[in-house]
Formats: sequence, C-alpha cells, structure tokens
Amino acid sequence: MRKNTIMEVFGYLKSKQIVSGESEFCEHWLGCSEGYMRKLRQKKTEPSLGTVAICASRLQNAAEQLGALPRYQPLAKQLASMSIKCRSLVDADSVEFDLSN
Repeated sequence: MRKNTIMEVFGYLKSKQIVSGESEFCEHWLGCSEGYMRKLRQKKTEPSLGTVAICASRLQNAAEQLGALPRYQPLAKQLASMSIKCRSLVDADSVEFDLSN
C-alpha cells in the first residue's frame, strides 16, 4: 500500500515535470538515496514509515508555497491531497501507546 502511494506521487510529479526521474524524486521528495526505489523493487519491500512521513511533509510544504500563487492553486490542492494520503498511511501504521500504565 505504501509503495503504491509513493509510486502514485512519483508518477504525478513526473507527469507535471516537477521531477525528471526516480533519482531526483528519491533524493528531493523522500529524503533517501538516489537508488531507494530501485532497492524497494529488488527486495520487494515497502517504503519505511519515515520515508512516507517525509514525503507527506514535503508535499504539504510545496502545497503551501504554491497555494499562495493563484495560477498554481490546482497543483497545490493536488499536492495537499497526496500529502493527506501519505499522512493517513503513517497514522494507520502508528502504534498506539497505553498511557494508563
């Protein structure tokens, strides 16, 4: 599920020519090494929660900056929507602590 969402974000950013390829996406939007996506494919694993959280934060930051400019508001809304989707994945996997003990 996390991998699908990250791939969706990458596909969108690439379609809008915000990133030119996976390496740039990994470094600038995920905060990972340029080969991070390649490693995920090779090992058939999911992105870490930390990586998804970083992506959510960077999407939200970009949405806020672009939202101030009228011509970029549709793009800002889409980035904000993708940020919320990433954050919901992190929230769903978060551990609840029992504070009653």
